[in-house]
Amino acid sequence: MTTASAVRSSTSTTAESPFAALRYRGYRTYLIGQSLASTGTWMGSIALDWLALQLTNSPTAVGITMALQFLPILFLGVHGGQLADRYPKRRLLLITQTLNACLTGILAVLTIVGLIRIEYVFLFALLTGLVFVVDAPTRQVFATEVVPMSLLRQAVSLNATVFQIARLVGPAVAGVLIGTAGTGWAFACNALCYLGPTIALLRLRPGDLTPAPPARPEPRAFRTAGRYVRQRPRLFWTILLVGIIGTFGLNFPIVLTAIAVQSFHGAAGMYGLFNIVMAVGSALGALVAGSGTSTRLRPIVLFGGLFGAVQALAAVAPNLPTFLPLLAVLGFVSLAFQSLANSSVQLWVDPEMRGRVMGLYMLVFTGGTPLGAPIVGALTSHFGARFGMAVCGLVPAAAAGAIVLIQVWSRRRQHQGIHEGPIGLAGLALPRADR
Repeated sequence: MTTASAVRSSTSTTAESPFAALRYRGYRTYLIGQSLASTGTWMGSIALDWLALQLTNSPTAVGITMALQFLPILFLGVHGGQLADRYPKRRLLLITQTLNACLTGILAVLTIVGLIRIEYVFLFALLTGLVFVVDAPTRQVFATEVVPMSLLRQAVSLNATVFQIARLVGPAVAGVLIGTAGTGWAFACNALCYLGPTIALLRLRPGDLTPAPPARPEPRAFRTAGRYVRQRPRLFWTILLVGIIGTFGLNFPIVLTAIAVQSFHGAAGMYGLFNIVMAVGSALGALVAGSGTSTRLRPIVLFGGLFGAVQALAAVAPNLPTFLPLLAVLGFVSLAFQSLANSSVQLWVDPEMRGRVMGLYMLVFTGGTPLGAPIVGALTSHFGARFGMAVCGLVPAAAAGAIVLIQVWSRRRQHQGIHEGPIGLAGLALPRADR
C-alpha cells in the first residue's frame, strides 16, 4: 500500500473537524482553484444580469437570461452525470473550465468593443447552461477522488463555505468593475478566474487521486438513475425534499428584493445587506454541517423543516432588528441542510452510479428554479412580499413535516407486519442504523 493510499484508508478519528479534509494536498490544490472559480462565477452572474437590464431596460430579459442558464440541466442533468460516471472526472473538468473561459472571454470582447446584443446574451446563457449540465455533477462527485470517503462531508462543507465567501467577494468586485471600467471588464476578470481551477487540476498528481471505476454505457440514464433512487428510501426522500426546497424555498432574489422595497422601504443597498447577512450565516452553517459524521435521514429532514420554519418567521418579522438575525439563521440552516443532503447522497450511492444520481440531484435542485420562480414571483406581485416569503417557507416546512408523519406511520405499519414497496410508507421506516 502506498503512502497516499495508507492516508486515504485511515479512520475518521479527525473527521469531526470541519477542516480535516485540508490535510490532503490534492484537496487543498483543488479548493484553491475552486475559490477563484466561485468568485468569478458570482462576478459573472451579477454582470450578466446587469448587462441584460442595460440592453433592454426590462426585468423580463433578466428572467429569460436566468431561465436559459438553468433550462438545460432540467432536460439533460442526468446525462451530464452519466458522462461523469463514464469518463475521467479531472479531464471533464478541464474541458468545462476551458469552455467557460472561452465563452466568457468572447462575451467580454463583444461587450468591451460595443458589439453586444441581447440575442448574444441569451445565446451565452444557453451555452453556459449546457456546459453546466456536465460541470455541475462532475464537480460534485470529484471530491470523492481527492479525499477519502470518511472526509467527504467535510470536503462538501468546505466547498460550500468557500462558495459563500465568494458570494461576498464576487459581487463586490463586480460592482466596482462595472461602475469604473465597465461591464465588459467584469466578464474579462471572470474569464481569467477560470485559470485558477484549470491550473489546480493540472497540478494534481496521480497520487492525489483515487478515481472511481468507469461505469458501463447506459442508454437510459434517466430511467436507471430514477429506478436506483426509487429503490432506496433515504435517497428518494432526501432528493424529493431537496427538489421542493430548490423549487420553492430558495427564491431569495425575488422575495428579498421585494421585502427590502415594500416592507422596509430600502433600495439596492439594503438588498446587498440582506445578502451579506445570509452569506455569513451560510458559511457558518456549512462548517457546522462538516463537523458531524451522521449519515441518517433524520437530521436532513430536521434542517429542511427548520429552513422552512425560519423563513416563515422572517416573513412576519416586524422590523429590521428582528429580521436580520432571522436572516442569518436562515442562511445557517439553509447551508447546513444543503451540505448534509449533498454529502449524504454521495455517501449512500455506489461509486459507479454516483455521477448519474448527482446529475438527478442537481436536476431537481437547480432545475426547479425556472419552475418555482414564476410562481413565487406571481404570488409576491399579487399578495405582497411577506406573503411570497411565507409561502417559500411554509411549503418546505410542510414537506418536511409530511415526511416525519409518513415515517411514524410507516414504522407502526411495519410493527403490524405490513410491508409496502420501496418508496411506499413502509419504505421510509429505515433500519435504525440508517436513519
